[in-house]
Amino acid sequence: MARLGLRPTDRTAYLIIFLTTIGLWGTIEYKVRSVDRRTARLERKVDLVLESLGVEYVDPALDEVDTLVREGKKIQAIKRYRIITGANLSEAKDAVERMEV
Repeated sequence: MARLGLRPTDRTAYLIIFLTTIGLWGTIEYKVRSVDRRTARLERKVDLVLESLGVEYVDPALDEVDTLVREGKKIQAIKRYRIITGANLSEAKDAVERMEV
């Protein structure tokens, strides 16, 4: 480090900045995951309420996915669902399987 012209105090400052950044990143990631879990729980609850009321809600953007499901093209339906919604593979698979019923 001496060749770079950094004094020990400079290295300490960079280390503190680096560790603070890592800590903040971890905190933000934890919060985002927490919000994702809460959102998923709320979505499941809304789905249960709709199901208990006998209401079927189909998002107009998902008409293409619904058509693929009815045609028996499950894999293409999952892929299209992921593109439209940004869901991960597991979420898309669960959603498409719910559409099959």
